[in-house]
This record gives sequence, C-alpha cells and structure tokens, in this order.
Amino acid sequence: MIDKNAVPTKLLWLDLEMTGLDPQNDIILEVAAEVTDFDFKTLANYEACLKQPRELIIERMQKNIWWKDYPANRDEFLKRCADGKPNEQVEQELIKLVEDNFGSEPAVLAGNSIHNDRNFIKQWWPQLDLKLHYRMLDVSAWKVYMQGKHGVQFEKKEVHRAFDDIQASIAELQHYLEWFKNGSQDG
Repeated sequence: MIDKNAVPTKLLWLDLEMTGLDPQNDIILEVAAEVTDFDFKTLANYEACLKQPRELIIERMQKNIWWKDYPANRDEFLKRCADGKPNEQVEQELIKLVEDNFGSEPAVLAGNSIHNDRNFIKQWWPQLDLKLHYRMLDVSAWKVYMQGKHGVQFEKKEVHRAFDDIQASIAELQHYLEWFKNGSQDG
C-alpha cells in the first residue's frame, strides 16, 4: 500500500509520444522515464517504443495536423514501432521501475504538461496508474508563472522524442530554480 502522505524523496520524470492528444482515440508510440532525486541526479531510466500496427499509426497520425510538420519523426516512429514492445510488457516494466525505485513511497510524476501523459497512463496502463501519487510536478505550470510574472523565458529544442523531452523538462525546471537562487538578477 502506498502512503499518499509520505514526503517524496524522488521524482518519476515521464514523457510519452502519442499519435495525438486524445487518450480515448490516440495511441502511445514511445515512452521514456527517468527517476531522479530532488537534486536531479539520475537514479534509473527506461525507454521503449510500443509495438503498434502500422495502419493504425498512419490512420491516427492523419487525424492530427501536428504530424504534418514533423515528417521525419513520423517516419522514424513507423519504423521503430514495428519492432517495439507490446503495451502490456511496457506497463509491467514501468511498474517494476516504480517498485524498484520507490518501494512504498509515492511515485510523483514530473514533466511538461504531465497531466496529459497521466490521462494516457490512466487509459492504457491502469495498473501503473495505481502506483502513482495523485500529485504531479508540472514544469508547464512553472513556465506559465515565470513568463507571466517575471518575463523569464526558457528556449528548448522541438525534438519530440520522449527521452530528449524529459531532459529538456529537467533543464527547464533547473533554469527557473537557478533564477530564484541567483536572486533573480539575471532574469
């Protein structure tokens, strides 16, 4: 049983690449996860492409205009998903990652717009969802505050690959924390 009142000592950074943003109709193509402490030291990580039918990927991507702007990503996912892992296997491997690294401590999800990834987890990996804390650390909330209140911008590359997006999310949060630590003089 997970103690939801326990103070977390680690974060579960997670990013999904999907065919779109609707967990009811879109599918997961890729997942990356990284466990860090609160100094952002990597303790464990995981990456996988999910085996999805080519026709289904193409059908779902055609309904999402975003993919038209990233043809190289589309073609790469079509190749990688052909040799990917089954959905159930990926869920079990992620559960093992959480159990091995968090034990009875709640696994707090972290990332950019992590609520949408969480919606996909609830839809496609319900057993993993049970291992996660209801609280999440969303770097996008920091972005809104830092831009709106302090005019602080963080430029990141538009790679749209799960592992790279996690690294960018961690770097972005570190950027904001450094801004505060340095007395907000270089903002």
